[in-house]
Amino acid sequence: MSRTWQRNQAKQFAKQVELGRPYYVVYDMATNLAPYEDSKTYSEYVFDSRSRLTGLPMTGHMSAVAFCQNYGPVHEAPPRGMRNIADEPRQYAGPLGNGDYSGILDESEIRGLEKHVRSGSDPHTRPGGKAHKRSRFSW
Repeated sequence: MSRTWQRNQAKQFAKQVELGRPYYVVYDMATNLAPYEDSKTYSEYVFDSRSRLTGLPMTGHMSAVAFCQNYGPVHEAPPRGMRNIADEPRQYAGPLGNGDYSGILDESEIRGLEKHVRSGSDPHTRPGGKAHKRSRFSW
């Protein structure tokens, strides 16, 4: 079973940190602001140096004590059932992939797609095309 350090165990955590080993912190996501995001994600931190002043393990600019007090609880293993915040989120909508669409298009949808292709490929009607950026002056 993996070990977990609470915020009040910050000094104990600093004594037991191994350099080069990843430690994990859980984030609570605001699902009212990001409704398609997972409600909890985790992030991985590696302590890779020691402070020249105190000798405590450091991750970036933060010592192990301050890290545990600010971001605790800190986990020794990645939490189960959660995704890493650096990984791609689940896809709820959008393209289905290669050949996964098996729906039937009716005639009006096909005409609309053909019109969209025709209007997108004409440089004179395309917004932002060279036809719209003509100048009176030639250099």
